[in-house]
Amino acid sequence: MKLIPKDTLWDVDSVFDKLLSSSRGLTEAREGFFSPRVDIRETESGYEISAEMPGVRKEDLNVTLEDGVLSIEAEMEQEDKEEKDSRIIRQERRYGKFTRSFNLGEGIGEADIDASFEDGVLKLKVPKIEPKQPVSHRIEIH
Repeated sequence: MKLIPKDTLWDVDSVFDKLLSSSRGLTEAREGFFSPRVDIRETESGYEISAEMPGVRKEDLNVTLEDGVLSIEAEMEQEDKEEKDSRIIRQERRYGKFTRSFNLGEGIGEADIDASFEDGVLKLKVPKIEPKQPVSHRIEIH
C-alpha cells in the first residue's frame, strides 16, 4: 500500500524539513498551524479516509489532487470579540491554516474520489482500480 501520509516517519521530505528547521514546531504553534487527526481504512474496493475538523465550515475546506498527492486544506480565522465585563485567561481553540497530504500511489481511481462533510468530519472514499496489465504481442520481423 502506498497510501502514506506525507508527514509520517516514512516521508523522507518531512524528515529533511524537520532537520533543516529545528524551530519549526515552535513556529507552527505560534502561527496556529495544526494537522487534523486522520483515520485510514482499507476495504476490498478502496480506502476510506476520515479527518476530524471541529470548527471548520464546509466552505472553508479545499481538497485537491495533484500529481498523485491528495491534499486537505482549510483556514480558520479567530473571532475578534471585544470583552467588556471579563477577560480571556486562557484560549485553547486553534485558529489558522492546516494541511494534510497523502501519496495515493498506483491502482487508485483518481477521477472517482468521493468527498462528504458532516458534523466536523471530512470523509473521502478513494476507490481502487485494477492495475493495467502489460500488453504482450508478437512483433513480426521483416
